Amino acid sequence: MKKILIIDDERSIRATLKEILEFEKYLVVTAQDGIEGYKMAEEKNFDLIFCDIKMPKIDGIETLKKIVENNILSPVIMISGHGDIETAVETLKIGAFDYIEKPLDLNRVLTCVRNALDNIHLKKENTILKKKIKSKSEIIGQSPEIKSILELITKVANSNARVLITGSNGTGKELVANQIHEKSSRNKNLFVEINCAAIPSELIESELFGHEKGSFTSAYKQKIGKFEQASNGTLFLDEIGDMSLSAQSKVLRALQENKITRVGGNKAISVNPRIIAATNKNLKKEIENGNFREDLFHRLNVIPIKVPSLNDRIEDIPMLCNYFIEKICKEHGTKQKAISNKAIDKLKKMKWTGNVRELRNILERLIILSENDIDLEDIKKYVPAVI
Repeated sequence: MKKILIIDDERSIRATLKEILEFEKYLVVTAQDGIEGYKMAEEKNFDLIFCDIKMPKIDGIETLKKIVENNILSPVIMISGHGDIETAVETLKIGAFDYIEKPLDLNRVLTCVRNALDNIHLKKENTILKKKIKSKSEIIGQSPEIKSILELITKVANSNARVLITGSNGTGKELVANQIHEKSSRNKNLFVEINCAAIPSELIESELFGHEKGSFTSAYKQKIGKFEQASNGTLFLDEIGDMSLSAQSKVLRALQENKITRVGGNKAISVNPRIIAATNKNLKKEIENGNFREDLFHRLNVIPIKVPSLNDRIEDIPMLCNYFIEKICKEHGTKQKAISNKAIDKLKKMKWTGNVRELRNILERLIILSENDIDLEDIKKYVPAVI
């Protein structure tokens, strides 16, 4: 049973909310001020917290700040009076999940609860996967090009500036995006990725902005989109150059207003994701050809990062080989293998059209097929490009 904490100095609000939520089979606990509420949030693990803004002793904003600063992961829904809407919106920047206005509306309350509990479920999944993601997001290399990118990541990570990552397929654009998120102050929240090229144009808007139940034939229930999931975290728009013009216009509006509207809905929802986009296309040429909006390009291209091809950083190949061989051997449960200097020299002379991804795949092939350590003869035998 999900546990919910209500922090509000008004007895009637506490009673009303408690009655609504207990009818929906939630376990509800109440607190009459911010001090009592924060102490309970710190001592017990709540799935969700409601918190009023105007309270004696410490107000809701200070309570929220303490919850966020002390890494209490329960999502917080703020409750605001008619005159507090601007303040309530400000709480979203501090870390609140959402806010609702007084007088309380039953449907609004239950919708907020469902959305918040869905969000915390995603956060828990994100925490479980975080170690795996972190290991996958390592950027390996000591070449000047890679050092320059790592320095740039450090500089931009803690800003909220939008980043546009360019480079050929297989260069590691998603690794750069992951590193920016991991080094940022948003790293306790979700890193949400969407591949714009992999989703049909008729579904991309639903994926990005969500949809309401019944908004189209297969919309059997409400869906939270990527923009909402990534609020206060990072949204990675991979292959942005393949997004339809219709979706581009709506993304532009979301970036301008920090608000989205779900497909089939009419309510504007405040969102606060940090946007990182990536593409293997030349967006300036796409603009000339009428395939990409110039105004969206300028919105995204605040911090440009170009990831070099493997052919432009061949001095990193020895380090990459050792890194991938160790990792692949562990993944396959095989004994650790080494690679000879002659084999590495041969790999350094190849033309890498698939970049780092191609190198990893070839090393996996060599690990599986070679009898012992990888030597020059294995390269000649199992890598047709060098025969």
